[in-house]
Amino acid sequence: MNELWIPAEKVNVVESVDVCVIGGSCTGVFAALRAARLGARVALVERQNRFGGVAVSGLVGMWHSLFDMTESREIIGGLTREIVERLEKRGAVSDFRCPVTARSRGVRFNSEELALELDRMVEENRNIRVFLQTACSRPVMTEDGRVEAVVAEDKSGRLAIRARVFVDASGDGVLCRDAGLKMRLPDHPQPPTACARFSGWENLGPFSLKDLIDKYRDKYPGLPGGYCWGMPIPGSRSYMLAGTRVLNCDCSRGDEISRAELESRRQIRAIMDMLRDEFPGAEFSLESLPSAIGIRESLHIESIGAITGEELLKGTRFPDAIANGTYPVDIHNDEDESIAFKRLDGGFQVFKANQLIESGRWLPEGEVLPFYQIPLSSLVPAGAANIIAAGRMLDADREAFGAVRVMVNLNQCGEAAGVAAWQCVNHDCRMDKIDAEETRRLLAKGGSIMI
Repeated sequence: MNELWIPAEKVNVVESVDVCVIGGSCTGVFAALRAARLGARVALVERQNRFGGVAVSGLVGMWHSLFDMTESREIIGGLTREIVERLEKRGAVSDFRCPVTARSRGVRFNSEELALELDRMVEENRNIRVFLQTACSRPVMTEDGRVEAVVAEDKSGRLAIRARVFVDASGDGVLCRDAGLKMRLPDHPQPPTACARFSGWENLGPFSLKDLIDKYRDKYPGLPGGYCWGMPIPGSRSYMLAGTRVLNCDCSRGDEISRAELESRRQIRAIMDMLRDEFPGAEFSLESLPSAIGIRESLHIESIGAITGEELLKGTRFPDAIANGTYPVDIHNDEDESIAFKRLDGGFQVFKANQLIESGRWLPEGEVLPFYQIPLSSLVPAGAANIIAAGRMLDADREAFGAVRVMVNLNQCGEAAGVAAWQCVNHDCRMDKIDAEETRRLLAKGGSIMI
């Protein structure tokens, strides 16, 4: 392999803070807000031009119900509840207050309005300094294994940010990886998907997308073959479709992401060509593409307390629980177009090419798992002195990850990471020594629902 030596250089330290958050998804923003509201000085670093992560850049405008499976108990509060209440005032979210409606249709929101509201929430807190269009390059380590600073790059060039504690909300765990912490790539990581937004979708009338794809498969071999879903966007006449899938993709590699971005757009183009053939003269158009493909899974940290599917599906109540969820175990196969759901109502289903091929129950008839929990320990990398992970790089096995990976769950993980980061600063202790009972108390004080 050809190599190039890069000369050593001095880098200006542009900010010294208590907590530095790498990644401005809702998970990262919520981590920053929690730490800042407790009094920490925070730097929030995001490589795109706006906050929101896959919800905004990936066009995925849906979270899942804030209620448990019995539809009688609210289990998710905190900043997720706060921001949907803000979006409600702008007519930019569906009904999240009715358990039945939220359970059947999800909590749908306008991603563009979400981006505006995240800006407002961050700007309201003077303890947060924002670095947009800024890519984290590498950590600067001390001899005792702590991260002293991160080197980043923006329009002005290279810069450094010092902090006492770091939150890795990058999604891919790049800070944890480059800090030398143990990471693992699953044997079969779930494949990525790119969404698309359309105008005039209602002009196509009622039709089966699956049937159309089957009809046009020979003419347009680039058509996706996996599970498709879509939704009208609140406060808009636009329609979001999630139907692409890139198989056999290692999303921890730059060349593979390049391939996935191109392949997903080829699939969207094939969908457009098919619809124009089927509905000639219909007034509809492709309105927007995502600025980044939606990655379901890449690297995971090795934590001080991994979550297993067995624990999750038993409804284990963890003493350090910091999040509650009801999203089903949802596993997209990386080698073919099948997808398996294990729902908390006790049923399971397997689809292939949008066709149900298997169904049954994993719980006895009549039994329901009301909700599951995520422990704080699954966010704390083993051996990390001053880093905590927040996002899909958390430590979970294949089955548990299939459930906990979605945004409404990871929002809560971000809040917990922000609180834990503040504790680490406030008590001047290692991340793996913080008091989880205090974490839970502080989360509850901030509006989160601790059970």
